[in-house]
Amino acid sequence: MNERQLRILRELGELGSVTAAAEALLMTPSAISQQLRLLQRSVPVPLTERDGRRLVLTDAGQALADAAAGVETALARARHSMDEFVDRPDGGVSVAAFHSAAAAFFPVLLSACGAADRPRLTLADEDVAQDRFPRLTREYDLVLAHRLDHAPSWPRGVAVTTLLREPLDVALPTGHPLAARGSLAPSDVADQPWITVHDGFPLMATIEAIGAAANRPLDVVHRINEFTVVAEAVAAGGGLALMPRWTTRPHPEVVLRPLDGVHARRHIDALHRPERTARRAVRTVLAELVGAAAAIRSRDGG
Repeated sequence: MNERQLRILRELGELGSVTAAAEALLMTPSAISQQLRLLQRSVPVPLTERDGRRLVLTDAGQALADAAAGVETALARARHSMDEFVDRPDGGVSVAAFHSAAAAFFPVLLSACGAADRPRLTLADEDVAQDRFPRLTREYDLVLAHRLDHAPSWPRGVAVTTLLREPLDVALPTGHPLAARGSLAPSDVADQPWITVHDGFPLMATIEAIGAAANRPLDVVHRINEFTVVAEAVAAGGGLALMPRWTTRPHPEVVLRPLDGVHARRHIDALHRPERTARRAVRTVLAELVGAAAAIRSRDGG
């Protein structure tokens, strides 16, 4: 049995005929009769009987119709509670982000959502391989993920809002001979030691592209995922590195130079399951992320 069938039984009991119930429910009499037959199959005793030309409820049918009123009341209360939950401006919102995105966006979110009538944030850092970001949408309302500009799109079941298309630059110590140049080519940097991310993380494809463009593999000497640590290693002379132009904190002893001849740019995307944005609080946080991304782009003139 289902809510619709119980509603039909209740209307039949109150109005006294299939025709009247059909008019009240904007259905055809044949559709009413079909739903009553389906309901009867789920109940071991007769629910209706003939009284002349009229179809009326049996005692069992009336008992079930009376219970149907309670069911409708409970469902109405449940819908009202759900509507309140969905529309709450201060609902809880969980956000996960990889490290550099967390550093760039989390402070903005905390500042924007500090008032009593704003979403209640739960923040987490999740530095995972690219193919694992979509899975995180099961655990979090919003997931900040990154992928290279030319990498495959995210799976179709995940909703995507692109926040930034961020250039990746070569990071080198301020005193390095190449630091005086305005931009660098793959041949300029191919003979240098390199610091890069672990296998499976998005930047590795660009590292491989640099080696392919220079016709020699790069000498990877250190594997470090956290860009603040990478910056310290670059400043100390540990090697060159690829670093995002906008979302990493500047280091006084490190300079960034654009890379020519290789497509070096990453997407920073907000991923979520489509149903999550039915909630007002989640939509509010997503709008704050979009606004923060626009502010980051405008600082660079983008």
